[in-house]
Amino acid sequence: MSDYEGGPANDDDLSLPRATVYKLIGEMLPEDIACAKDTRDLLLDCCNEFIHLIASESNDVCEKEAKKTIAAEHVLTALQDLGFGKYVTEVQEAYDEHRKQQTKDRGRKSTKLSQLGMSEEELQRSQELLFAQARLRFQSQTTQAPPSDGTAASTGDTQ
Repeated sequence: MSDYEGGPANDDDLSLPRATVYKLIGEMLPEDIACAKDTRDLLLDCCNEFIHLIASESNDVCEKEAKKTIAAEHVLTALQDLGFGKYVTEVQEAYDEHRKQQTKDRGRKSTKLSQLGMSEEELQRSQELLFAQARLRFQSQTTQAPPSDGTAASTGDTQ
C-alpha cells in the first residue's frame, strides 16, 4: 500500500500556500466585492481537498497499471473517472504549455555552455585539472607531507 502510513501530518505540510491562494482569490474577484477571511479559508480547504482527491485517485490509477510513479496521464484519467472530464482538455493544454516551457528552459541552459567559449572536451580537461589540484591539496593537508609535484605543503596561511 503506497498511502502515507506514518502519524498524522501537520496541516501546513499538506496545504497550498495560504498567501498565494488569498492573492489568487483577490485577483479573481471584481474590485467591488470583498471576501471574508472565513470564506477564503473555506476556499483554501476546498482546494486542498480537491488536490488530495485527485492525487489519491491518480495514485489508484497508477497502481492499477502497476506503475510506481504518477504520470500526467494518470491525473487526466483520474479527472475523467471523478466526473471532471470537461476539464481534461484544459488541463492537457496547461500541461503541454508547461512541457514547452521546460524544453525552452533546458535550451537556455545548453546555450550557457556555448557562451563559455570552450569546447566540452576543454571544459572536461579543465575540470579534471581542478580536481587533481584539489586532491593534491587535500592529501597534503591530511598527511602533512609535501605533495608529489615538489611544491611545499600548505600551512593553511593565505596570502
